[in-house]
Amino acid sequence: MNKRRWIAVMIAAALFIFSAVASFMTRDTEEDALSGTDALLFGSNEINEEVIEEGEEGQRIAQLSLEGTIVDTGTEDLFSGEEYDHQFFLEQLKEIQEDPSVAAVLLEVNTPGGGVYESSEIAKELRAIQANDVPVYVSMKNMGASGGYYVSAAADKIFATSETLTGSIGVIMSGVNFSELMENLGIEDQTYKSGSLKDMGSAIREPTEEDEEVMQDFVDNSYDRFVQVVADGRDMPEEQVREVADGRIYDGQQAEDNELIDEIGFPEDALTSLKKDEQLQNAQVFEYDVSTTRFDRTWLGSKFAQAQGLKQTDTDRMLNVIERIGTPEAPKPMYYYGGE
Repeated sequence: MNKRRWIAVMIAAALFIFSAVASFMTRDTEEDALSGTDALLFGSNEINEEVIEEGEEGQRIAQLSLEGTIVDTGTEDLFSGEEYDHQFFLEQLKEIQEDPSVAAVLLEVNTPGGGVYESSEIAKELRAIQANDVPVYVSMKNMGASGGYYVSAAADKIFATSETLTGSIGVIMSGVNFSELMENLGIEDQTYKSGSLKDMGSAIREPTEEDEEVMQDFVDNSYDRFVQVVADGRDMPEEQVREVADGRIYDGQQAEDNELIDEIGFPEDALTSLKKDEQLQNAQVFEYDVSTTRFDRTWLGSKFAQAQGLKQTDTDRMLNVIERIGTPEAPKPMYYYGGE
């Protein structure tokens, strides 16, 4: 290496050591907010607000974005980038519940769905917002399918474009089976279990009729809950919901024809309608963000953050996703369009 590169390496190493030491001495272990050198390099990690449209501060519209697969990756850092951050999204919903100045919510949805549990968490927090007499409007963008529809169903009004992919109402639980391959290779399973169903869903033995019955009952129970959420949210008879909830997808126009959405329109149309319906023409519109310098988006900043435990490595994130969506050996039910 030439002299300039050696100097750059030495500066980077010194900065890393200084950052690590300062971080250890100043980080608040009881709070998520960063301080000291961490805050200088990466930002405070505190949730803040960004005003999109100026207006009355006593009556405000919170604009939220649900973008990406609804899965909790287990991240507890501020460095989620463009990925969906489940815990941060839940934090936004709780902020709204505690803020009396928020008069309405516009939720932009662009997701194929995701985890059954995570979708239920979001729906619960949205109902809590509505219980405070705060209307929630949903605007579906490219996609609002399966779990995306689950969290939208109870909205006061749902918008979608003619091109939006929605529907896919149902539950999927996927796995693979290698038992025949193992037999062809002369490999035998030696599993010892306390009950006949303990290894239910195993990839290395043929499923029994009892296995299939139990697994199907499990999926059907999740499906029944999904149907009830749609029936309650859309004020539709359960029988009518089941007719359209066979897992098929709809475009926006088909969804409107089947009463799954209220109007065709883009996010700006939904916002205009929300302002008119709730007499909020002069309301301030804002969104939530996290205070960050975006230094973590650089290669050097990313390595610093990972070394200090402020950011997950790609491997850790992938392992967390696999753990939460299940594996072929231990599948989990999903409100998800497109399989697992």
